[in-house]
Amino acid sequence: MKVELVSHTPEPDRTAAHAALTCYNEDIPDREKMGGGQVREILEKIKESGHHSVIEHASFTFAIHDVSRSLTHQLVRHRLASYSQQSQRYVDIEKFDPVVPDSISENEECSEKYQDFMEEVKETYNDLKEEVPLEDARYVLPNATKSNIIVTMNARELWHFFSLRCCKRAQWEIRDMANRMLDEVKEVAPIIFEDAGAPCTRGPCPESPEFQCDEPPTKDDS
Repeated sequence: MKVELVSHTPEPDRTAAHAALTCYNEDIPDREKMGGGQVREILEKIKESGHHSVIEHASFTFAIHDVSRSLTHQLVRHRLASYSQQSQRYVDIEKFDPVVPDSISENEECSEKYQDFMEEVKETYNDLKEEVPLEDARYVLPNATKSNIIVTMNARELWHFFSLRCCKRAQWEIRDMANRMLDEVKEVAPIIFEDAGAPCTRGPCPESPEFQCDEPPTKDDS
């Protein structure tokens, strides 16, 4: 897996703070006159008050490589986002190199069964694409098939996404991706995303007792 932040709103923290300040002024303020201390003060008040609509003015685009179709099926459920995914209709999956969960790779018997099945899938796919359109041959490809996807979300949706997918209850692969995305956006918008991540890093776990982790993450783990 590789996660790249390929583009984003210039100065996301300042952009969001400028939008917030506009709500409370007779005229649109000069954003260039806003100092770093003022930006932080505004954004901290915004986050405390729940007036999160202003951070929607900052958006972020990621290039995500070599993740499974199982992951992308979960990812696209986050509706307030834009997605462009590698097409299996037009792209020949010549290098069939499936994602292998650790729980399988670390179990010799399961790993052997998994690899044998994937070899069978590969052979069947290659045979089918010689006889039928690629878009029909792809029907045999499993959730483990690697894919690439471009994702754009605004900061408010990313906050929601991180709250769900950085949580230890999220599946391991999408949690890994979410944590990498969070690391990327913290570099360019450190105030907006200062407290982003699993909810238990900010306070009590919101899950019902039977679903709570035995060892909730600390801020350094998120």
